[in-house]
Amino acid sequence: MIQAKGHNGQMSFDGQNVTISRKGVLGFLTQGLKGDKIIKLSSITAVQFKAVGMITSGYLQLSLMGGNESRGGVFDATQDENTVMFVKKQEKDFEGLRDAIQAALNAPRNDVSGSSSSIDQLEKLANLLDRGVITDAEFQAQKAKLLVS
Repeated sequence: MIQAKGHNGQMSFDGQNVTISRKGVLGFLTQGLKGDKIIKLSSITAVQFKAVGMITSGYLQLSLMGGNESRGGVFDATQDENTVMFVKKQEKDFEGLRDAIQAALNAPRNDVSGSSSSIDQLEKLANLLDRGVITDAEFQAQKAKLLVS
């Protein structure tokens, strides 16, 4: 599981689902008393990452099928339920999370014939990791996804 803690919430990714949790004062002020939101990977259509600026926080925003995410930049993103804001010291964790989600979205889907077993796919992923083609976060995300299916 890959996790990143922002200043208005947390995101975690287990290879199949992204969970957004709101804890703390800023999470309450921007999102109210909402519980955890679990988003299936198959529902995510895009991942938007905005790096921390000179005077603005960064954010990781998920676009969903049929969703209506904010499009007004960082200030509107503070109110978006599919967005978590972060500061500079949290940015690396969110980059890893973004990379893992994006890798899972870009991964080829298993076909119904089952021509490639999970073990074969894990071996291929381990080879890519050893060669430096994918990051450890991407490997862990794909591994989790394979072990769940």
